[in-house]
Amino acid sequence: MRLRRRVATDEELDYVFVMTYGRSGSTLLMGLLNSIPGYLIRGENRHALRHLYEFHRSGLVEQARVNPRNAQASTHPWFGIHGFDEDASLRDIRRLVLDTLLRPEPGTRVTGFKEIRWYDQDLEKYVDFVRQVFPGARFVVNTRNLPDVAASAFWRHKDDPLGRLEVIEERMLRVADQLGDTAYRVHYDDYRDDPGALRGLFAWLGERFDEERIARTLAVPHSIKARTTGSLPA
Repeated sequence: MRLRRRVATDEELDYVFVMTYGRSGSTLLMGLLNSIPGYLIRGENRHALRHLYEFHRSGLVEQARVNPRNAQASTHPWFGIHGFDEDASLRDIRRLVLDTLLRPEPGTRVTGFKEIRWYDQDLEKYVDFVRQVFPGARFVVNTRNLPDVAASAFWRHKDDPLGRLEVIEERMLRVADQLGDTAYRVHYDDYRDDPGALRGLFAWLGERFDEERIARTLAVPHSIKARTTGSLPA
């Protein structure tokens, strides 16, 4: 009789998120991370977690601005907001994201996602929220030669694509600096030409650098062009 492998609990999982922008080669990086036994890094979700951040932040902001004694009365416009439970919100957001977006499988040790929409001005606060939801979360910051990125079909139709990318990358790198050892930067042009450039990343993750496994992954085409059934705005 075959035993079914158990799915790890919230407390047993580690979390890694890829922070980048569109056409940076992040799909290849996701593939490289997923080549590590026990890793399950999902793809983009169109900033879904950001909406949950706004929900959580709204609850805290409204709670802070209302006198709790007054908000207990059913005649008060913010009746009940004083009872917003920050810990319950973080816990249940984690459960929701795990159950719907990440969906760890039996044998998963490390999960997370890669996303290209880390461009909001309050990025530092948003990343702090992600770390609250997923204790111990770490961030791989993926960059690429910006003129090449700006020349891609994804960016070149936008106003001043290179200027926009410079602002986004500068904001990401500033947050990465603030994260210290919780973040690690990789550059697509480096590891595309020399897979050995990823040794530092694997050491930071605490994982074995398997040259043969990485070579097999690099040999498989990984799209850096989104395939959608509609014309969603980038």
